[in-house]
Amino acid sequence: MLRKRFEWKFRDKTLQLGERTLLVGVLNVTPDSFSDGGKFLDPDRAFAHAIELEESGADIIDIGAESTRPGAVRISEAEELRRLVPVLKRLRNKLTIPLSVDTYKAAVAEKALELGADIINDPSALTIDPDLARTAAQANAGLILNHMRGSPETWTKLPPLKDVIETIVKELDASMHRAMRAGLDRKQIVIDPGLGFGKRKEQNAEILAQLGVLARLEMPIMTGPSRKHFLARESQEGTEFATAAAVTACVLQGSHLVRVHDVKAMKPVVEVADEIVAIRPRVISSGSGGSNGCRAALPGSCGSAGRNLHMARLRGHRRGAPSGTIRARRAR
Repeated sequence: MLRKRFEWKFRDKTLQLGERTLLVGVLNVTPDSFSDGGKFLDPDRAFAHAIELEESGADIIDIGAESTRPGAVRISEAEELRRLVPVLKRLRNKLTIPLSVDTYKAAVAEKALELGADIINDPSALTIDPDLARTAAQANAGLILNHMRGSPETWTKLPPLKDVIETIVKELDASMHRAMRAGLDRKQIVIDPGLGFGKRKEQNAEILAQLGVLARLEMPIMTGPSRKHFLARESQEGTEFATAAAVTACVLQGSHLVRVHDVKAMKPVVEVADEIVAIRPRVISSGSGGSNGCRAALPGSCGSAGRNLHMARLRGHRRGAPSGTIRARRAR
């Protein structure tokens, strides 16, 4: 699909979204995250990994101090700050890229923004603590609204959604308008469909396949497939390959940012996917049968022109006509 371009404005920064896919490097300072829990609890190790992520090509670093793995138990504001504050103090003015903090608590967000964070990544899309939107607005910060269904404690008990992508669109739209009513400008907001956040395993593949539907909201899109449970394979290497496949799907379906653990490994994956995205509009444009701006690749989905072209191809194939015959007709 064609990927619309946006300017993401927060604090004194502007990020261009859509020219290429931006990489958001994950830094978990937790003892129990599903992928790297405990590895970066020490502030010095967290600092070193943040520098490594930037040097590997991260465009943003996203720090989380509370796990949102399935079954995770919520922690107190004080405990989250105890883990987070030393790392933020260590990183202050040491990075040349924006710093995001993953939290749903307004008080934690406020402290993080005081200590130099530029973006708040709310895993609950304002459903747990709506005051977080006002906190972000007062600091002129960026805000990522991640769709979450239920809570980590209840995810395994939830039934599948009847219409997963339409539900996500509807609920993210409501969260987005809640944020704007709190004072945020539309250009400060990014949306995320929340892969794995209360969705059944098979529904995550459905979200990836229909990710382009989110474009209806006219907002930049971030996705976070990295090492999620629905991608898990028998080996760590297998899970990384599965992550690469999901990251590629995200980019081809219109993601502006992808959130990943291994920036170095995913950077070439994103670069190749971006090359495909850059070529597809030219291919679609040259074969659209006119200037109607049709984006679809499925026969018949571009209106009467698309259906006529599809039927002409079938007739030509049945009569043994060379494929160039169809191309010549379309060129007139």
